[in-house]
This record gives sequence, C-alpha cells and structure tokens, in this order.
Amino acid sequence: MWLLFQTNLLLLILLYFYFSYALLSSVFPCSCQLQGKFHLNGVHKTGDVILGGLFPVHFFRSVPDLSFISDPQQFYVQGFRLAQIMAFAIDEINRNSELLPNVTLGYTLYDNCAELGIAFQGALSLVNGQEEQIILDDALCIFPQVSYFATCSCLTDRQKYPSFFRTIPSDDFQVRAMIQILKHFGWTWAGLLISDDDYGHNAAKSLQSELSRSGEGCLAYFEVLPRDKDTDEVRRIVNVMKKSTARVVIFQYLVYYNAQVVRQNVTGLQWMASEAWTAAAVLQTPHLMPYLGGTLGIAIRHGEIPGLREFLLKIHPTLHYNNSYGNSMVRFLPLLWYEDLEKVNTEFLDISSLRPEYNVYKAVYALAHSLDNMLRCKPGNGPFRAKRIFCSPDSLLYYLEMVNFTTPFGDQVSFDENGDVVPIYDVMNWLWLPDGSTKVQNVGEIKGSAFRGEELILDEDKIFWNFDSKKPPRSICSESCPPGTHMVRRKGEPKCCFDCIPCSEGKITNKSSRCLSFNMKTEFLSYHEPLGICLAATSLLGTLICAVVLGIFFYHRRTPIIRANNSELSFQLLLSLKLCLLCSLLFIGRPRLWTCQLRHAAFGISFVLCVSCILVKTMVVLGVFKASKPGGGTSLKWFGVTQQRGTVLCLTSIQAAICTTWLVSSSPTPHKNTQYQNDKIVYECAFGSTVGFAVLLGYIGILAFLSFLIAFLARNLPDSFNEAKLITFSMLIFCAVWVAFVPVYISSPGNYADAVEVFAILASSFGLLITLFGPKCYIIIMRPELNTKKAIMGRGSES
Repeated sequence: MWLLFQTNLLLLILLYFYFSYALLSSVFPCSCQLQGKFHLNGVHKTGDVILGGLFPVHFFRSVPDLSFISDPQQFYVQGFRLAQIMAFAIDEINRNSELLPNVTLGYTLYDNCAELGIAFQGALSLVNGQEEQIILDDALCIFPQVSYFATCSCLTDRQKYPSFFRTIPSDDFQVRAMIQILKHFGWTWAGLLISDDDYGHNAAKSLQSELSRSGEGCLAYFEVLPRDKDTDEVRRIVNVMKKSTARVVIFQYLVYYNAQVVRQNVTGLQWMASEAWTAAAVLQTPHLMPYLGGTLGIAIRHGEIPGLREFLLKIHPTLHYNNSYGNSMVRFLPLLWYEDLEKVNTEFLDISSLRPEYNVYKAVYALAHSLDNMLRCKPGNGPFRAKRIFCSPDSLLYYLEMVNFTTPFGDQVSFDENGDVVPIYDVMNWLWLPDGSTKVQNVGEIKGSAFRGEELILDEDKIFWNFDSKKPPRSICSESCPPGTHMVRRKGEPKCCFDCIPCSEGKITNKSSRCLSFNMKTEFLSYHEPLGICLAATSLLGTLICAVVLGIFFYHRRTPIIRANNSELSFQLLLSLKLCLLCSLLFIGRPRLWTCQLRHAAFGISFVLCVSCILVKTMVVLGVFKASKPGGGTSLKWFGVTQQRGTVLCLTSIQAAICTTWLVSSSPTPHKNTQYQNDKIVYECAFGSTVGFAVLLGYIGILAFLSFLIAFLARNLPDSFNEAKLITFSMLIFCAVWVAFVPVYISSPGNYADAVEVFAILASSFGLLITLFGPKCYIIIMRPELNTKKAIMGRGSES
C-alpha cells in the first residue's frame, strides 16, 4: 500500500513562482510531446509520500537588474533557508507519532534560480516524477499546490486554479488592511505609487475598487513608477507628490525612487508600505530615515518555530541527505560554508522574525494534516463512499479544503472556498532611533473574518511619528461639513473634495450631508412666548426706571447730595445702565447676522462703560479724602474732570478693540442646531470664537474686581464719602451674578442659554441701579431735610 503512495502520489508545494502552472495551458499545447532534457539542482529524501518544493536559491542571468539590492547574498540565504524550513517541518512530522503514524514523508526540493523557465521545468519534473523527460499535460492543474508567497488576487479563480492554495493572504486582503489603517487615523486623502507589472496594476485596481465601495477615502494621485532609471519620469512624479495636499503616500514599489526623495527633500509625508517593501532593508538605512522614518507597513504574519535553530546548526553539505544528484547539493548552497555556524554572525541563523518561513512551515503542515485526515477515513465512509482508500489528487484536494489546525504559535490554519488562508498581517513601523540607527517594530495586527470583517489592533503608544508634533498627520481634501450645510462636489475632482454650502430655509442636514426638508418645530427666544415677553418687559421697565432716576438727578443736580457724589459720573453711569438694559433685547427674537454680531459687542462695551464709571467714582472718593488731609491738596490734580473722562474713555476703548478683533477674525453667526433634539431646530448665535467671548467677559470681570477691591478698602471713610460702601455692595452683587452665570450658561441647552444671559444682564443691571441710586432717590424724594450741606457735613463730622 505504501508503494502505491510512493509511485502514484506526489504532493506539490509550488512556492514563490505561482505563475508557472497558470500559464502552461496558454503557452504550450496540451499534447503529449517531449519538450527537452535538462538537469536541475536539488536535494532529495526518500519516503512513502514525497512532497515537492521550488525555492529561489540562486539568481539566473536573465533576472532584471538587481542593483537596488543592498546585499544580494541575503536573498540567497533566504531562499536556501526556506528550503531547509520545509525539510525541518517534514522531519518534525515524521517524528510525530500522532500525525501520519506509520507514514514517512520525503521531499524533493529544486532550485528554480528565480527564473520562470526553470520553475516550469522544476514544477513539471515534480509532477511527472521524471527529471530528464518532461511531458506536458494537465497534471499540474490537479495536483494540490500550496504557495507561501503568491499574493495575486487573480489566483482566487477556482475555475482556472482549482487546486491552488496558499498560506499567505491575497492582495485583496492586503488592500482592505491598508484601508482599515487609513480609516483608523482618518486619512481620506492619499497618493499611490505602484510598480509597472501585474502585481502593481492589480493592487491599484483592487485599492480603487475597495475605496469606491467603502467610501472611506480617495486617491489624490496614482502614479506608475518606471522599472528603469528614467530620471525625468521619476522627477515628474516627485513634483506631483510635493504639490499635492495629500500627506499620506501608499507605495507598492520604490526602486530608483529613493534617491529623488532625498535629492528633492521630500519631507512631511506619512508613508505606507505594502507587504513586499515593509521589510526591505535597502529602504531602512539611516540616510533615508529623515524622509521615510515613521513608515507604517503591512508584513507577513511572524511566527515561532521551536527547535528550528538547532536544526539549522546541524546542516552540512555532506550530512543527513540522500543526495541522488551527485554534487548538486554543493551548488545548492548560497555561500561559502563554515564548519561551525554558531560562531558566525549570519542571517541564516536569525530566527527572530520568521515570516515567509512561517508560511512554508504552515504549508507543509496543511498538506500533512489533510493527508492524515484522508488516511484515517474508513472504507465506505467519507465523501467518496469508496470500498477502499484511493490516494488520488481529487481526494486529497477535498481534505485540503477541509483542513483546520492550530500551529504551536497559536495561529489557526484553514482555507476558504477560494483556497485562501484565514488572513492575518502584522502592522510594522519604521523606527528612527536617537543614535541614528533604524529598527522595524511590530505595532499591531489586522485579522480577517468572514463575519466581522477586518479587525485592526494597534498599540499607538509604540508608533514613531516622523513629525515635530509626534502625532499622526491629517490627510484630507476637505473638512467635514458642519450642521446646517451640505456637500457640493468640486467639478473634476474626487468625491473627497467638496465645498460646504448652507442649507436653504426649512431644511436640515442628515448624516449623508444632504439637506432634507422636515416639518420640524423651530425654536428660539421669541417675543411671542411668555419667557421672551417677561424678559423684554423687564428690560423696558429697567430702562424706564433709569430714565426716571436720570430725570430726578437732573432736576436736583444742584442739591448737595448730587454734587457730593460726582454728578457727571452719575449721569454717565445711568446712561450706561440704560444701554446695558436695552442690549438685552438683542438676545430676544430670531437670530440674524447683525443681531448676532451686535449683541455681544453692545453688551461688552456698555458694561465696561458702566463698570469704568464705578471704578473712577471709587478712585475719586479716595482722592477727595486724601485731599482733605493736611498736605494732600496736590492729589486732586490726578482726579480732575479731564482725567476722569479720559480714564473712562481709555478703559472703554480697550473693550471696543477686543470686540472689533473678535468680529473681524471670527464673527458670531446664526446657526441652526439639531443636536439638542431630533425633532427640533434651535436657532442660535454661534460664538465664532469662544476665546473672544471669554476675553470679553474676563475684561469686565477684571474691572469689576478692581472696583470692588478699592471700594472695600475705602468703606470706612467718613459718611461724607460713604458712597464707597454702596459701591462695595453693588460690586459684590455684580460679581456674584456673573460668577454664577458661567456654569449655568454652559449647561443650558438651546434657547435657554440666551435666556440665562439676558437674566444675568438684567439682574446685574438692576443690582447696580438699586444699590447705587436707590438710597439717594430715597433722600431726595422722601427725606429732603437730609439733602442739605449741613446735614451731609454734620453726618461726616459725627463720624
């Protein structure tokens, strides 16, 4: 039975050059004819079942220019080590008593020299079991093939490639993984650089299709990089990048390009590397880090293979191989061999980041598990209902499709209906260390799921950002439209570039940024509702009281009590209080541009005028008192009428300058707010600049505090000058109202915020009016006998 396996069954792992079998049917006629004789370099180990493998150990002379490779020997080491990973996995399986018991796996490994023609010969030799005489037929299309490196999405076509499987995700998933990273950081505007080959064009097509389907972003530009040293074309592409507003660049190919990046000082960009270039050592050199440092890239999932290093240390050309090809094993080695590898610092023994090697390991185990499942099937059972077990390619394909196992590293391996493995990638970051060296570090992973889509896990604290801010950049064509506006595409530009146009009357913006008509209730602080009526009536009442008090003061302006309390400043104070009370009316009614601009300017200037008058009155009280002392007459010159007027004008002008700056730089505007309630539109005045409003209030607060402080210090002066006590009390009320205003205003929704501000204006105005002018009006009207010079001076002498 084992002889039947050995002679009739060959399990092929077609690695690296996946195009070979795909092109056979179109390049060669499917007829039996001798195509030629040739000799392949390779190694062989006998067994009951032979697994075949192709690996690029040497480079053939027809391979394109590899001058961009910093260390070609590294590629030789990589290819030879991949072959040894397959040998190691087979030896490990043979020692496992639970997997394929009583079955010994062997292998035939060929060097394909990174040449398509040699890969054809090797693949066909593995299928036919003959090296010198190769007959072309359809056998290659029915033997199971598991690739560790072929990512082209074209291979998911099961009609063309029914026996193809792979342990590396397809380019389609790589594209979706990159889009998830773009989405995570809000990058909706990016450039794309690709190679001029099938991989590049397929990747670009897939990326554009996925972006269009998901609506997550747009390409600012799409450039195909030349494969030769076309300096003019590369220079043109660099200029496109420098002129673009996109701060993120996705590159699938960068050969001959990095020199222009340095020469033209292309900085300030966030690069994203495809899987093929994430680990490219040629790009991770210190002189490129000012430009490419911080690059985020997709990498093949890394893994751990226990016991691998010990296996590699035992490798020697003359040991452990049944070499049926004479001295070809010596030619298989990519570098001069050392007797003691452990003493040599070589990439061959570096197992810290096993990526394609891990895929080879999983591919071998996938075939072993599927073969094991097939052999454990009892005759008469299973999918084929056969009375005896036939080890045919068709049977093995079925079990390979059903395979499901977990590696020692904890990764699940299974294939979907297209032969693709459960996708997973590592997310890498190019770190530029302080000493100038470079490091590629793992900062996350992205997994694929048929039910949940792509799942991105990032450790953002570990990511190195090559910007002064040390934060991810912004890369968008247009900012999101604010509520009340809708998007209008810019003609001839991608959908991510648009202008924001205000919605017409009676319409609001939904989540799709389109203006929709709704019969929604419109709310604002109206003159027609009870709250607006009460506030407006209170404002007018206060204005009327101010006018009456002003009339009383004017009529009795020559009386001692008026003259003793600085009549001119008292008149100015009453006029400013009238303005304060009237400005509250600007907060009531439908918000319009002029009312939004005027309401806070009028409020700020009128209140500063009012508080400035109080501050100057307090300072005059102190000045007069000092002048009444022996030798204090000179102090009066600092508190004359001219100085009083100038001080009030100067302090008020500062507030006028603050308001002007605010209105010019970021003016308040009417705003339709639908965030408070879904079924209502609240008309309000957007500040434009919260800082401007804060500075306006802060300046009023500073003047009020100074007035309170000076009046408090002067509260114990003789009764002739006792207005300081009234000022102290009035400023205490004023400060209490506005300190309470701030938290209440912030927590008040919609039109209630305007009502809170109007209430604060009215409360503080009435507080000043009553405390400063109430006692004087009482004496003038109710106690005229006290409104004499003798009475006033008498009270002063008593104190």
